[in-house]
Amino acid sequence: MLKLAQVVLFLAITDADRSRTFYEDVLGLTFMSDDPFALVFKTDDRILRLAKVKTMNPAPYTALGWNVVDIKSAVDGLVAKGIDFQVFAGMAQDEQGVWHSPSGAKVAWFRDPDGNGLSLTQG
Repeated sequence: MLKLAQVVLFLAITDADRSRTFYEDVLGLTFMSDDPFALVFKTDDRILRLAKVKTMNPAPYTALGWNVVDIKSAVDGLVAKGIDFQVFAGMAQDEQGVWHSPSGAKVAWFRDPDGNGLSLTQG
């Protein structure tokens, strides 16, 4: 069995400039590098590689998410930066688009410029 040191996260993107602005300026991730294959960011103690592709079909589910201490403040901060949070039919979401799960966790969903499903969770 391989002994793995650290998980590396991957998402696909089609426009590196647009994605760099989103992940660096809107989400506040630390930019590390830009090479012919990917943009690389640091998010806490993990590496996020945004693979440069010509075309993509975003998954219909959440591809990447962050745990937050205060989801209300996190949502407000992203809304102030132009992020639209998703509201899903049949889910009891509050005025911010936050769903209160049966476990007590609070979750809000949004998308990056390529349509990748992202989320915030307080739980």
